[in-house]
Amino acid sequence: MSSITPHFRSVQQLLHGRRFAIDEYQREYKWERRNIEELLSDLTSTFLGEWRPEHLLDKASGYSEYFLGSIIVAERDGRSYLVDGQQRVTSLTLLLIYLYRGATERGLGVAPTVQSLIYADHFGKKRFNLDVEERIDALDALFNGTGFDSTGRGESVRTLVERYGDIEQIDPIELLGDSLEAFIYWLLNRVGLIEIVTTNDAHANAIFETMNDRGKPLSPVDMLKAYLLGPITDPAERTHANDVWKKTVVDLISWADDPDQDRDASSIKAWLRSQYAESVRERKANSVDRDWELLGTNFHRWVRDNSKRVGAGTEAANRTLMTQEFPFFARAYRQILEAGRTYTPGLESIYYNANNQFSWQSTVLLASLSPTDSPEVVTTKLGIVSTYLDIWITRRVVNFTRVGYSSTSYAMYLLAKDIRRASPERLVEVLTQRLAEDDFQLSGSRDRNGLSAFSLNSWSKGYILNFLARLTAFVEVGCGMTDRFPEYVDRRGNNSYDIEHLWADKYEPYANDFSSEAAFESQRNRIAGLVLLPAALNRSLQAKPYEDKVSHYVKENLYAASLNSQAYEHAPRVRGFIAETGIALKPYEHFGPSEQAERHEIVRSLAERVWSPARLTLHLQPKSETK
Repeated sequence: MSSITPHFRSVQQLLHGRRFAIDEYQREYKWERRNIEELLSDLTSTFLGEWRPEHLLDKASGYSEYFLGSIIVAERDGRSYLVDGQQRVTSLTLLLIYLYRGATERGLGVAPTVQSLIYADHFGKKRFNLDVEERIDALDALFNGTGFDSTGRGESVRTLVERYGDIEQIDPIELLGDSLEAFIYWLLNRVGLIEIVTTNDAHANAIFETMNDRGKPLSPVDMLKAYLLGPITDPAERTHANDVWKKTVVDLISWADDPDQDRDASSIKAWLRSQYAESVRERKANSVDRDWELLGTNFHRWVRDNSKRVGAGTEAANRTLMTQEFPFFARAYRQILEAGRTYTPGLESIYYNANNQFSWQSTVLLASLSPTDSPEVVTTKLGIVSTYLDIWITRRVVNFTRVGYSSTSYAMYLLAKDIRRASPERLVEVLTQRLAEDDFQLSGSRDRNGLSAFSLNSWSKGYILNFLARLTAFVEVGCGMTDRFPEYVDRRGNNSYDIEHLWADKYEPYANDFSSEAAFESQRNRIAGLVLLPAALNRSLQAKPYEDKVSHYVKENLYAASLNSQAYEHAPRVRGFIAETGIALKPYEHFGPSEQAERHEIVRSLAERVWSPARLTLHLQPKSETK
């Protein structure tokens, strides 16, 4: 009989000298950005809660442990097959690659230790700890920092590349600062999981099925329902409340033919945070989690401990929470998800923010709502607040400021409190004032240069693509054309849109214009020197000089085509757009530094229109009011 052995493994113990394989029948790597964000937020907040600047590195050996759960491994033919746990092991590998690159760039002594957990050197060939053939090229490219085009690759490879990009955008290294090396040592030695090992596949699968199908503990959603049902003693009312709750949960989990067993919990977290959180963890050492953070984990306990604030505890109050308030906010939550996936008139900003991967959107939008709002008022409020977030996010992005889960948590708590259950008119007033007083503007902030320095790099690539898509759509709609923004940002096709440099990556033709090749590269990547083109065309043109490829632009989107004089011939709507907006679009036969400077002014004028605070008032209807 084969043995079944459970062991607690630190990250270092789990990955050192190991190669994990995944059978073909296993599901794909499917983690979403929110999963990565929550993991990074939990890890960094747990670590930073104990780290002090005066601590030596070995002090981290006494910090609290963090438990990642359990994995199931079947040992076969000298290899370890992940029966359960590939999502966490894959995500850990991506995090380690990111940390290795950061540690190497900073010359930290821990870098070789991290490297040994990512791959082993086998006669000069890398053997990654994730020994999955289709993923090796992507892992190698990410490890070497060369980038990887996942177009046309399998789902796991595409997801893997996307999640690594998310880690780069969230950038926990910036948050960690001087504590980076201590964090890495803590992660490797104080973060761990239970590894259940068997030498028999049948036993491994039986364990997996038992852990997932039998004796499954009640979820926080189940426990919250039980707590709320408790005081409802009338059998008919109790049955009704239970039925409404169950239907609401099923509608969330099965929404849009895209089942997600965690969507009910995510919805409840957003609802409770948005409506009831009155405190947040202070931004200093030794701070403890408060309402905002606690509601992100054990929200059922928080409701029990704060029943008066929520209005729970009596039969009537709990019945209202279960049959009216939860269904109302769950419907609004689904409306936000739908608008984030489908370009919806009046709610376009929700789509923009979703494409910018802004994780707090649902929570903040729900904060403005009241259960007595009509569907029309709900839509109006969602439009106003999402438009504010669109402007707020863009101002920070162009100033190279992080807008990830952890870095914006405190700001989103303050915003949610500021707009809680406000009328549409009050929302416009509050949010307009906030934008007027904002330290970040498109023109820059106290220590950043804004649009004048906004340029393409590994962190900004996704934001740049969205930014260019917005400018392009604005110009085209202003000239009477269809709004094609969703097409420009859709990354699923084999010929999706790519970022095109107007200058080829060749320094020699511009050597007389710049003091160095580095100065040329910096200017080449600036926003005014970029447009969007279909990927195939971009690849065919990218090495050509501007003068040779500008003739091809005229057949493409109008923002790119505006560089060619033919776009203005027999085009009264283009001339009308220029006259109406005062934005001086113009063609360029040649495109050098002075032309790029002129084009920058066009970009600035377009951006000020696209992200104008005046957009907030457009959502107000003549008689918009809450009931």
